[in-house]
Amino acid sequence: MLTAAYIGFGVSAREYHIPYVEKREDIRVKYVYRREEDIAQNAAYEPFYPEIVFTTDMERILGDPEVNLVVVCAPDAFHVPYAKQILNAGKHALIEKPFAPTAKEAEEVFALAREKGLICMPNQNRRFDADVLAVKEVLESGKLGDMVKFESHYDYFRGNGWYDYFGTLYNLGVHTIDQVISIFGIPDRTHFDVRSIHHPGMADDYYDLEFYYGNSKATVNTSMCVLIDYPRFAVHGTRGSLALPPAVHNSGKKKIVGRHVINTDPASEDRWGTLVYMDENGEKREEKVQVGCAHYERIYDNLAAAIEQGAEKCIKDEEAIKVLEILEDATAVARSFKQP
Repeated sequence: MLTAAYIGFGVSAREYHIPYVEKREDIRVKYVYRREEDIAQNAAYEPFYPEIVFTTDMERILGDPEVNLVVVCAPDAFHVPYAKQILNAGKHALIEKPFAPTAKEAEEVFALAREKGLICMPNQNRRFDADVLAVKEVLESGKLGDMVKFESHYDYFRGNGWYDYFGTLYNLGVHTIDQVISIFGIPDRTHFDVRSIHHPGMADDYYDLEFYYGNSKATVNTSMCVLIDYPRFAVHGTRGSLALPPAVHNSGKKKIVGRHVINTDPASEDRWGTLVYMDENGEKREEKVQVGCAHYERIYDNLAAAIEQGAEKCIKDEEAIKVLEILEDATAVARSFKQP
């Protein structure tokens, strides 16, 4: 039985964590910690969680012998300090993305976890997005043959960019890069085209990242200047091609004060993919690829198995470190960009 505490009570904790554990029999949420200065931001949500103890006393959580898992949903700058504090208190840790600002700091945290005999893992939950799972299923079916090119697009049209500071890669790219690594592994080599379109030298609002795997290539693309959508995923192989429609962005959804309810409905048919391939008899086939729902609970399935049964972590340390190395290198390219 895992008894969990959460650090932070923003959207991440309320929508992407607590709803996926609150009905589990093997995990109980006991505490939510937030700093005094942060209480007012989300106080309206607290009455909807009467079973949880809300506290500003970190020592109460770390000193509670029942608590064996602490989940960090705090701002990025606090991830590493909280992770080290949790591990030094003898608790397992799940850390929101980005796991750390740098690969070096991530290595330090993982080393501390190994020294303490504890589990520490980043919450790269979006490798379990519904469309990612659909793509993996098609790849595993063999209908595409050998993969030649994989394209991932997550685009917007925002006239003044998204941020006027560096943040697009660390907030969005951290997921789309991890999705590629979760499917194909750590690349043999990489190439980055990262630009500051709206705020030259001050932001990373365009990137085209290339990952090479032998004779195959995967690309991760995001731009704030796309008004006609690309497919969310396009995959081309030696026997066929797959295209999935663009993602439905959550950013524009209105937030309702209350307890978040997970949507387990499969995607509507207009969000299904199209698979065209040559079968074993040389006949051209076309199929629709159903897209189900996201399965973010798999993070907690694996976390519980790793802590209680010694299972391998689904997000390996080396994968998390490689994602951060890519983020660092790609951001450095954006910092050096000068408007022609």
